[in-house]
Amino acid sequence: MLEFNHPQLSIRQQCALLELNRSSVYYKPKKRELSETQLSLLRLVDETYTKYPFFGTRQMVDYLRLNKHEGIKRHHTRWAYKTLGLQSVAPGPHTSKPHPEHKIYPYLLRNISITAPNQVWSTDLTYIRLKHGFVYLMAVIDWYSRFVLDWELSISMEAEFCIETLARVLAQGKCDIFNTDQGSQFTSNGFTDLLKAHEIKISMDGKGRALDNIFVERLWRSVKYECVYLRDWQSAREARSGLSDYFDFYNNERPHQRLDGKTPSSVHHGMFH
Repeated sequence: MLEFNHPQLSIRQQCALLELNRSSVYYKPKKRELSETQLSLLRLVDETYTKYPFFGTRQMVDYLRLNKHEGIKRHHTRWAYKTLGLQSVAPGPHTSKPHPEHKIYPYLLRNISITAPNQVWSTDLTYIRLKHGFVYLMAVIDWYSRFVLDWELSISMEAEFCIETLARVLAQGKCDIFNTDQGSQFTSNGFTDLLKAHEIKISMDGKGRALDNIFVERLWRSVKYECVYLRDWQSAREARSGLSDYFDFYNNERPHQRLDGKTPSSVHHGMFH
């Protein structure tokens, strides 16, 4: 455990030096650390889900058993889905649920033509594996340009780091509509109140419709296949450094097929060649 009791530096300053999200300091980890078997299961389910996001927990366990993982049971995949924050993209009863006291907003983007940057932004969380653990990644993406506006890592899926990241993005500009899933981080009052304060319309995926946020799902696939799965990061600090390099490449150098070979940055900022 890290001790944040420096006599001269504030918690914020210490976190900046350690490249940690400040909200992570207040997170109380579970007493029992995950075993290597559990971590291996999370990595396996994460890789399989990234490839086949339509798998529910039943299909996941059947698929893994067919691929020489006979010891995996249904309750194992349920635990993994819950820990990773996953749901099948196919409509069904096992979907992510918001906090019961949080308001759910309607999905506003069905049959809407996205014609310009900053018309629609969206966000989501995903699992990033480390050598002996994992962290969660949040990113905010512009739907039109696929430009990643900002991102952050945290050791938990608590709402606070999502709110801090959103505030940082909104300090630089705003969009017309902001889309999320119905996860408790994004239905929290702190998150939605911040959007309302900037007069941004709030849109949320329909229940059991993960593909309503398809552009973020595609981003996660790119991040994992082009970066995470090619690395063996030992720590959150290494992950942060590697992801920083990747997002710089993704925004500024990587040609995007759906942007006619242009980069997200050139489309977002109108720098066409």
